[in-house]
Amino acid sequence: MKILLISPCKDPDYKRPKCIMMPQLALHLIAGLTPPEYDVKIIEEEIEDINLDEECDIVGLSCMTSNAPRAYYFAQEFKKRGKKVVIGGVHPTILPDEALQYTDSVVIGEAEGVWEQVLEDFKNGRLQKKYHKPYPSLEKYVHIKHRRDTKKRLFNVVPVMTTRGCPYNCDFCCVHDIFGRKIRHTPIVNVVRDIIDSDGRFFIFLDDNIIGDPIYAKALFRAITPLKIKWIGQASISLVKDTELIQLASKSGCEGLFFGLESISKVQLKKMRKSVNDIEKIKEAIKKIKSFGIYFHASVIFGFDNDTVDIFPEMLNFLEKNRISSASFNILTPYPGTRTYRLFNEEGRLITDDWKYYNHTTAVYKPKNMTPFELQAGRLWVLNEFTKISAIMKRLTFHIDHPLYHLAVNLGCRQRYRDDIRNFPKLASNLFPLKGNVIDYKNDFSLSTLRFTDFIPNVDKNN
Repeated sequence: MKILLISPCKDPDYKRPKCIMMPQLALHLIAGLTPPEYDVKIIEEEIEDINLDEECDIVGLSCMTSNAPRAYYFAQEFKKRGKKVVIGGVHPTILPDEALQYTDSVVIGEAEGVWEQVLEDFKNGRLQKKYHKPYPSLEKYVHIKHRRDTKKRLFNVVPVMTTRGCPYNCDFCCVHDIFGRKIRHTPIVNVVRDIIDSDGRFFIFLDDNIIGDPIYAKALFRAITPLKIKWIGQASISLVKDTELIQLASKSGCEGLFFGLESISKVQLKKMRKSVNDIEKIKEAIKKIKSFGIYFHASVIFGFDNDTVDIFPEMLNFLEKNRISSASFNILTPYPGTRTYRLFNEEGRLITDDWKYYNHTTAVYKPKNMTPFELQAGRLWVLNEFTKISAIMKRLTFHIDHPLYHLAVNLGCRQRYRDDIRNFPKLASNLFPLKGNVIDYKNDFSLSTLRFTDFIPNVDKNN
């Protein structure tokens, strides 16, 4: 019996550069949970095309919100061809009844504890509409088959996850709704075994916060130090409060960390209840983390209610002055299931319910102190300025200890900017047309349109 597991892309005409793609793990975990009598094939559409006539008995789809429409498309096409379709992931977990309009069955939450039952029910012709086991144990070791298939990224990075759950309660995040507020741990012995079995040398920990439980994190770092690996991950900037934790991370092979700075607004930092919420302390934290040889990648969000158009040059100036090597520039996205979504929906501020635009880089709502167009164009302006070749090379002189990371990530972001610019006319025409057609998106749009001092006057302030 053959199982086809699919991770759809967001847009088949707009695939991301490999160096800024997060490696796939979820479907490989499902494959590892699958009994050996099944033949499993995994397809990531970002990497290879999907054959709708692929020979299989059951199809499993995994999706976030932005690629949910694409997943629903595949679900319908495979059902037309007589296949049973099961869907899971963040979006179907939040909106299972929506997903059931397109598929036969929905796995709500995590697959551990239910996947074997899904297959047993399918084999016996009694597939249920919904499967859910809240917060399953992570004690069982799951062998990832065909581990080399996960290494189709720059530097052959291998994904690993050690914890699930988040004690924080950010308005714009639903991680705690999916994985719970209590941090659950994979036994460290299993993490070490997974790393050894993978035969890899460079890893990415996919945990939302690798140091969320400092006691566990310290034990983990001590355990992997003898393996002589290199790794990157995501952490809270509260890491700076524990010097021993930073030392252990660095010693264990930590090359770089992704930090959610989110905002440089004092008001917004207070609202988000950040553990480090003073700008001067954040500047000190950046210096301290970098002093241990750890590459600092910042993630920022534009579009909070107190943001004005001034936030764009202010953020660029902050990143340049603090010598941040690379950054992800996001737009606040009201994902379904979050308090932000419920608030914006109640206030009538959402401008589209097309999930493909809910991708953390598109303005899908009306900000309070700028227009959607200003928010969209402002992000592109910052991305352009920050990833100009001259700017990248200038910052390289401060990051000579990580030249390959610096160049790979920044050039990947530069390519992302070019793709976004190419897609902007179509996006803007669909979501926020200009007053009086001041700019003809199809014929007149060019990079000069996004000069920061030019685009603001052209926007319909009521849009």
